[in-house]
Amino acid sequence: MTYKGYLIDLDGTIYKGKDRIPAGEDFIKRLQERQIPYVLVTNNTTRTPEMIQEMLAASFNIQTPLETIYTATLATIDYMNDMKRGKTAYVVGETGLKTAVAEAGYLEDTENPAYVVVGLDTDLTYEKLTLATLAIQKGAVFIGTNPDLNIPTERGLLPGAGSILTLLEKATRVKPIIIGKPEAVIMNKSLERLGVQRHEAIMVGDNYLTDIRAGIKNDMATLLVTTGFTKPEEVADLPIQPDFVLSSLAEWHFDEK
Repeated sequence: MTYKGYLIDLDGTIYKGKDRIPAGEDFIKRLQERQIPYVLVTNNTTRTPEMIQEMLAASFNIQTPLETIYTATLATIDYMNDMKRGKTAYVVGETGLKTAVAEAGYLEDTENPAYVVVGLDTDLTYEKLTLATLAIQKGAVFIGTNPDLNIPTERGLLPGAGSILTLLEKATRVKPIIIGKPEAVIMNKSLERLGVQRHEAIMVGDNYLTDIRAGIKNDMATLLVTTGFTKPEEVADLPIQPDFVLSSLAEWHFDEK
């Protein structure tokens, strides 16, 4: 079949850290030329959708509408709103996450918040971990925006939000509710934005543990591109094979069967 819509990861797939992936940039332009719907689905919570839109235009020559960008932050807020546990939160994260949670009407509470929300925080301190640990122990709902253990950058694989979650899980003995890929919350909301049925869509990404497992767990076709996290030599040993594996998105044909 010809896929009617694409869910696409960003870092490691369309670009890598601050480095360009020209085939990734061209992939978006080819989708736009064919007027094929797509949503850029990212576990990154350090930037708002507006910041991502600006970065794509300034650094990677990609012009894309704001509604095509769906972050784990947006999915997290959608989940919190649906849960209706209260409008207080303690957030471990950066601008994209903190700003969005505040703008959604959640007040910061470092003592007894309804939610502890944890994403990537490159200014992480022991005190932040302490406040999060104590709040979770008091009964706050423990939410992890995404489970990525590492983030691919031009420097190599750096610690991701999942690494912080693992530390807090060990400290509190409470498992976090994961919102981002590969879980259903972000995938279902992304499909709603895409506007196609899941059997008509394909998930494109560089990370087997998040992107490809997101497709597999949520009954979607998958395309793994080995430009980021998952290396070519690892593919043969993956427990469930992706539907497609490419070394470059330049190799993809939109009438692929």
